[in-house]
Order: sequence, then C-alpha cells, then structure tokens
Amino acid sequence: MQTSNSGTSDKAIILFDGDCRFCNAAVSFICERDVHACFAFAPLDSNASRRLQQQYDFEARLGRWSTIVLIDAQRVFTRSSAALRITRCLRPPWNLLYALIVVPRPVRDGAYHIIAALRYRIAGRATGCSSMPEACTQRMLS
Repeated sequence: MQTSNSGTSDKAIILFDGDCRFCNAAVSFICERDVHACFAFAPLDSNASRRLQQQYDFEARLGRWSTIVLIDAQRVFTRSSAALRITRCLRPPWNLLYALIVVPRPVRDGAYHIIAALRYRIAGRATGCSSMPEACTQRMLS
C-alpha cells in the first residue's frame, strides 16, 4: 500500500464518502481533534480504498458506500462501531463518546443509519475539490 508523504501506513485508516459534505466535515473534525495523528484517511472511491477493500475483503459488507470504515490493527470496523472507536483517539471531551459503545450495536447502528440516510440532505454533495485543512490533506492515502 502506498501512503502519503507523511508515511501513514502504520496508522489506523478511516475510509469515508468523499462525495458527501457531511462526511468531509466529519473527517476535518476528526483531523483537528486527533492530537496524536492516529489516523490516515481515504475516500471510499479512491484507489487506496479499493486496494484496502480487496486486502481485507469487506466490499460486500459496505452496501452502497453508506458507512464509514475504520481499519485498525488489521481489523475492520463499520458504522457506529467505527465512529465510536475513532472517538477514542480524539482529545477530551470527544473521547468520552466512546462510552456509548455499551449501547447494543443494533440500537447504535439504527441511529447511524438514520444519519447516513439523511447526510446528503443535511449537508449536500461535495463538488470538486474539498476544502479540508492542510493537516488532513497531508494524511490522505494515495
């Protein structure tokens, strides 16, 4: 797997819907609060994502790009499990959200699906080049 210039192959990887403004804003939010630079990022429709989908054989589980994916320590997490695991690496108070992992997964994923279904209505589709902070673009996988 190739990485960006910052050598992020040893980091957990977040795959996201690059056509979704809500998702792009979420990645910017994560990046700005990820004080230890735990994560690298790639849009779900990128070459890096396609390589990872083949490597970890999870494309069939994704549905129609309606989920965030976290690859951490050779394990793949999706939906609410991915979102909550991501919060563990964020600075306080955001890391406290991980406590919601005790909520049964079907309940968490139900809430996740509602947000995922409305994400384009909430923020629309991204057009052209996204306006992510420089710190995020440096951590994008190529």
